[in-house]
Amino acid sequence: MATRTESDSGPDNHTTTTTTITNNPTQVATPPTYHLSFNQNHTCFSVGLQNGFRVFDTDPFKPSFRRELDTHGGIGLVAMLYRCNLFCLVGGGPDPIYPSNKVMIWDDHVSRCIGELSFRSEVRNVKLRRDMIVVVLNQKIFVYNFLDLKLLLQIETVLNPNGLCEISQNSSPMVLVSLGLQKGQIRVENFGSKKSKFVMAHDSRVVCMSLTQDGGRLATASSKGTLIRVFNTLDGTLLQEVWSSVS
Repeated sequence: MATRTESDSGPDNHTTTTTTITNNPTQVATPPTYHLSFNQNHTCFSVGLQNGFRVFDTDPFKPSFRRELDTHGGIGLVAMLYRCNLFCLVGGGPDPIYPSNKVMIWDDHVSRCIGELSFRSEVRNVKLRRDMIVVVLNQKIFVYNFLDLKLLLQIETVLNPNGLCEISQNSSPMVLVSLGLQKGQIRVENFGSKKSKFVMAHDSRVVCMSLTQDGGRLATASSKGTLIRVFNTLDGTLLQEVWSSVS
């Protein structure tokens, strides 16, 4: 696989951001947006579009660059690795550029895909670290070594249509948090101790989760939408509950 390189300004081959004007001079044609996600340190975010993908800086907010791929089709998922030249792309929309069951590894230095991962079902999410690629399916999660794409771990989960999964960025080894094997349950995978811990976080379905950069704290919310719980990922201890008012 190509060597990853990083810079403060994004990939090397920048292009000027442009807009396409329709026949009506008062209207600007905006391609449909299929995906939006931040990079690992929230310095920029990527947008999957009907005709490629774009990257924007967050502070100050401004367009960074855009890629309109030679083969027309939608991008349903874009995963960035900080500001380096490697992206993971998944097709999306009514006319996807790639199959929805494949993760394409795009090298922006050579402007082409240099690898791919194929699965038997639709890819719901992709999480990246400098050393690992995590692919989330409807009821499975696959963890790969980034350098050689060797499969390191396979995890079974309950039905996960939203692709819920979080990984630590600052800690080494990695901490991964996913849905468990039953409703309301979460699973914490510690790659250092090589131990799995299951925690009953809620009585109803978990629909949202967020992990601190060091992997030490996890916040979860359920489909009821009335309660946020914060857990210690090391031992599964409940640290805090935050209630929301519901009329």
